Amino acid sequence: MPLIFDFLRQIFFFAGYIGGAQSFKKPLSPEKETEYIEKMQKGDEKARDMLIEHNLRLVAHIAKKYAGAGVDMDDLISIGTIGLIKAVNTFSYEKSRALSSYAAKCIENEILMVFRQMKRRAAEVSLSEPIGEDKEGNKLSLEDVVGAGEADIFSIVETKTDIEKLAKVFSKTLTPREAAVIRYRYGLMGEEMLPQREIAKKLGISRSYVSRIETKALKKLQLALRDEPED
Repeated sequence: MPLIFDFLRQIFFFAGYIGGAQSFKKPLSPEKETEYIEKMQKGDEKARDMLIEHNLRLVAHIAKKYAGAGVDMDDLISIGTIGLIKAVNTFSYEKSRALSSYAAKCIENEILMVFRQMKRRAAEVSLSEPIGEDKEGNKLSLEDVVGAGEADIFSIVETKTDIEKLAKVFSKTLTPREAAVIRYRYGLMGEEMLPQREIAKKLGISRSYVSRIETKALKKLQLALRDEPED
């Protein structure tokens, strides 16, 4: 199975976990954490999942620091969880002696990346606002004047083949509206990651409806990705 599918499977599983009524589990003892890290590095997927589950409280703790900064708390936790999964998947003792220290940096970086995207979008809006007219009466923006508009290029690990496979899974599994919500929510297939409130505005529906669609779509994708054949 392509790495992108494996990564998405984890994201969708833990997004569903967070969205449920389950409370966050307590952190592991140093001995248990070391045991699970060693098992994970030998290919034990259950050990990896345990490390993620027992560090979700860390995600919530870091997310609280950014509450009230323009992004809903549940969105911050979802974004932070992506950082946590990346941290667990890439952890090694060479990078940090403690998983929690390394994970905290990855979680915070993921959240800060979203704020940088929001800031960039705000800047793009101001660049496109009219500042006058040319001699023919056409509206001019600051972007026209300074020759801006070259978009930043973000690094995406998905290959063309992975994206095509993911698109097929989406089309077979989700309704068009469900697919749109998941693409915007998790920044897939070239879309920018958006909070539920912005998705609601984009699709012309309520935020609570976006939340219900996301929950239903995640359950469908968990089953579809679980059954996706290995390459």
